[in-house]
Amino acid sequence: MAQAVPETEAARTGAKPLCVDLDGTLVKSDTLVDSLLVLARNRPVLLLQIPSALLRGKAGFKAFVTSHVELDVAHLPYNRRLLHFLQQEHARGRKLYLATGADVRLAERVAKHLGIFSGVLGSDGTTNLTGEKKLAFLHSRFGEEGFAYIGNSSADLPLLADASEKMLANPSAALRSGIRKRGINPSRVFQERANSIRSLVKALRPHQWAKNLLIVLPPLLAHDHSLPVLGKALLAFACFCCTASATYLFNDLLDIEADRRSARKRSRPFASGDLSPASGMIASAVLLALGVALAGALPMDFLMWLGTYIVSTLAYSLYLKRVALVDVLVLSGLYTVRILAGGAATNTAISHWLAGFAIFLFSRWQS
Repeated sequence: MAQAVPETEAARTGAKPLCVDLDGTLVKSDTLVDSLLVLARNRPVLLLQIPSALLRGKAGFKAFVTSHVELDVAHLPYNRRLLHFLQQEHARGRKLYLATGADVRLAERVAKHLGIFSGVLGSDGTTNLTGEKKLAFLHSRFGEEGFAYIGNSSADLPLLADASEKMLANPSAALRSGIRKRGINPSRVFQERANSIRSLVKALRPHQWAKNLLIVLPPLLAHDHSLPVLGKALLAFACFCCTASATYLFNDLLDIEADRRSARKRSRPFASGDLSPASGMIASAVLLALGVALAGALPMDFLMWLGTYIVSTLAYSLYLKRVALVDVLVLSGLYTVRILAGGAATNTAISHWLAGFAIFLFSRWQS
């Protein structure tokens, strides 16, 4: 006589298939934005094709990006609390499905890496599987059996309203408002994200502003301690702090995938998913504009040195830091630029001895 196959715990308790969103839910970041940043870093020429790709619609655009970028799924910033729960449910025998608006090829790579999903549902280049379209797809897939769902954004509201079990992961403010209005009571909330304001301050790296005190060095060495001169020096200091933080944000956005592979840098706000790239882009643009605007109150020569600093740091972020020796020369040169900018801001002459000594000192320091 055939031996009966024991039921899994999930089957005994009648647990519904559990569908999990990817972007902002299982992963704290947006994989499409992450892919675009990797594209900008590794294949910037392809950015010129983005306008034509957008004409294909959202699903077509996602397919275009996915076809040119192989995102490192092993080092994505997964929501560890949610992932641990899913691994437990998988061990109990529950059926898990990755249901996402991301391109299905990327979703399949994520599912293969994690090894806990029974199936993958994603955008296919034609249909953008979000909101009502995702809900209709789940209805056709599971029918009267129903499903449980975990989401994070207002686009998930129709699915959460229909799901037999409703769970959230790092819910947005819009989703929180939406579930309150609809009277939806989630059974679980997997919150794992640092405070956005603290994350932004961390990304600005204010501890690095100390380098900009070199701007005050020329008038101090010239023994010019008058208030008007010191006022100009402090204004120049503020300009460099704004532009420096803007370039730090830009650099971290471009290095997002490399930082995730680094044990030391993976906790940076963008790499960890605690700060959205959109916030970083906006903050970088605002700080850069503020720095240049403040420079308008200082001599034109200062603006020239500020521009030299901006161009040099951007070139360093995009390419020069990967060139041996050149990276050291650029970094040491940026210290010297601060001194020259301080002289220009305060109309203080810089001796050839001081400029030469600074280049030698800082190059030795960087090496």
